Amino acid sequence: MKVLVVGGGGREHAVVDALSRSPQVSKIYCAPGNAGIARQAECVPVKDTDVEGLLSLAREKEIDLTVVGPEAALVAGIVDRFREEGLRIFGPTKAAARIESSKEFAKDLMGRYGIPTAGYRAFDDYRKASEYVRSRPLPAVLKYDGLAAGKGVVIARTMEEADAALRDMLLDDKFGKGRVVVEDFLTGPEFSFMCFVSGRKVLPMVLAQDHKRAFDGDKGPNTGGMGAYSPLPFITAEDERYALEKVLQPTADAMVAEGCPFEGVLYGGLMKTPQGIKVIEFNARFGDPETEVVLPKLTSDLGAGISAILDGETPEFTWDESNATLGVVIASNGYPENVSKGARVPEIEVDEDSHVYYAGVASDEHGNLVANSGRVLLVETSAPDIKSAQDKVYAIIDKLELRGLFYRHDIGFKALK
Repeated sequence: MKVLVVGGGGREHAVVDALSRSPQVSKIYCAPGNAGIARQAECVPVKDTDVEGLLSLAREKEIDLTVVGPEAALVAGIVDRFREEGLRIFGPTKAAARIESSKEFAKDLMGRYGIPTAGYRAFDDYRKASEYVRSRPLPAVLKYDGLAAGKGVVIARTMEEADAALRDMLLDDKFGKGRVVVEDFLTGPEFSFMCFVSGRKVLPMVLAQDHKRAFDGDKGPNTGGMGAYSPLPFITAEDERYALEKVLQPTADAMVAEGCPFEGVLYGGLMKTPQGIKVIEFNARFGDPETEVVLPKLTSDLGAGISAILDGETPEFTWDESNATLGVVIASNGYPENVSKGARVPEIEVDEDSHVYYAGVASDEHGNLVANSGRVLLVETSAPDIKSAQDKVYAIIDKLELRGLFYRHDIGFKALK
């Protein structure tokens, strides 16, 4: 197969890497890709939201399978368009991707089908939203009802913080014109549960946990994710079974019942609360950075598995349950708010049980990699347990010369308490 991977971040690099291990895959293209991914795939400078451009590319290169990474491409309707033209593509339709693109759609769906989540109300009026927050106990969870690159969620611990966030979302249109979902605050450890889904078929991946805050000890602003690890010692087999049977499976069934069956990767952002496991959010694609620690544990053929799903079959995905994986993001100084670009990215040597997944990198005139976005790369390692994986990854990173770049020094700490 000739495969096209749509996107250009660390998640897409992990997908490219997993597909490169498939005997069925003869050639991989990535659009737009990046200078790091170009070491493993042929990158073509077509934006991930340029649906017609990607369609032309797929025709020109005679692509047999397209795998979509970013949510923006799904919301742009890439799957609908490719299917219209009879091309094989893995990802949800625009209608099914609403489970991520509209927080209100997702919350209403969960309410109708009894899927456990926090109580909520939705608003498009700043004054009414503010009054509602004032009438409720703090902290309040405020979510922009649309795509905001992982940054449209604020946990407001004071009314001042809540007002500032509501102004950003409803008056200043920081993320665009939209609504806000105000949710009850839940407590407990969060975890990510991704599944391959095709209609009512739900095939689970291994669990992971990411670290959203920019700095050690979960301090600083929320980011798209500063690292991740798998497995999770605080999630029992019973928890995992409950999440599959009471959350992910009923959600897939609900999407079929709503007339927009889901095909692709359904990501459950879940929390183990004192009242049980509840949904924080759904995404309609591989998570980032979780994919970078989940796909290295895949021992079966990703290309063959996705092809089988598209052919209406039920493949068996197998996973390395004996080792832990842990990945640390290296980001540009100032991320996520005021990113300073241009830092030199050093060459990183890793063994066969480790990977470097590139995200925000470009090549300078000498062919060296430089940072050109917030999250620059992720270093992932595999070891018999989380502590060993943590020691191993920091042994690689701590000796690097990283001027203009930073990283967290405590990824995985919640598993080691």
